[in-house]
Amino acid sequence: MKVEYAKQEYISSWMKLVQQVRLSFPGLETDQGLNEYKDTVLRFMSDDRALCVRKGTDIVGVLLFSKKHNMICCLAVASDLRRQGIASALLSEAINNLDKSQDITVSTFREGDPKGIAPRALYRAFGFVEGDLIEEFGYPNQRFILPATMK
Repeated sequence: MKVEYAKQEYISSWMKLVQQVRLSFPGLETDQGLNEYKDTVLRFMSDDRALCVRKGTDIVGVLLFSKKHNMICCLAVASDLRRQGIASALLSEAINNLDKSQDITVSTFREGDPKGIAPRALYRAFGFVEGDLIEEFGYPNQRFILPATMK
């Protein structure tokens, strides 16, 4: 399995994965939220800001990133394929596409939220540190920051 830029023809497989994990992501609980997310993914795909890992024709890991905001926007891996390095590979590739001379940010779950155990550990392993407590889609989150590296 390797990381690649997602193509628009992958959208059905991408959304199939998102359907499986949607309850872990605030804002994706409703059909309207999913439709808005799909539109966003298609925009990111057209700008080479959507990464994926495929197993055969199935997408098993996804990541969206923003160069404009120097941030990781969304990271998900199929629940039956977690702890196999997919998230790490996606995150590494995304970081390589962002400006490391500036802080890189990501929003994740707060300390104590069971949904946040694995993502917080992953981000910490990459050097991210805790930032501001925030709320997104009416859900309590926390910003994590990968401090800028000196060149």
